[in-house]
Amino acid sequence: MLTGLTTQPRPSGRRLRRALAVVPLLGALCGGLTLAPAARADQESDAGRKGAQIYCFMRNNGNSHQVSWDAAYAVIKRQSDSLFKTSPQHAAVLITEAVVGTPADFPECGRYLGDLFRQPEPSSEQQAEPSRSTTRGGTSGVDRYAN
Repeated sequence: MLTGLTTQPRPSGRRLRRALAVVPLLGALCGGLTLAPAARADQESDAGRKGAQIYCFMRNNGNSHQVSWDAAYAVIKRQSDSLFKTSPQHAAVLITEAVVGTPADFPECGRYLGDLFRQPEPSSEQQAEPSRSTTRGGTSGVDRYAN
């Protein structure tokens, strides 16, 4: 026979209903976290579609990638009703999905999609300085034995 063990009483139906009634309220206070996954996906695809419209329109009219990307990304971030910020990588995927999903709506835009995933090139200052990895002691591997 086990001694010293206590068991907690199971919550009554009334307690459980009260606890569950608080969940939507907390979700509303936290920025709409109570959206169903399907609603969240629709919201994301709508934001991606708007971002794609802006990005493709601007690129087709001669704007650079960076200017077009900044405008599209700003709209995608504002359209998000989430507690967390949409990452640039996720925004690029949303734009790509919109363009690939309905290519007739975004003519000539497929050729710009690669620019969304291109890594930024290092500036001339970064190229001039050789990069040295530092160790825990703060000295680089090159300098450590240079006495």
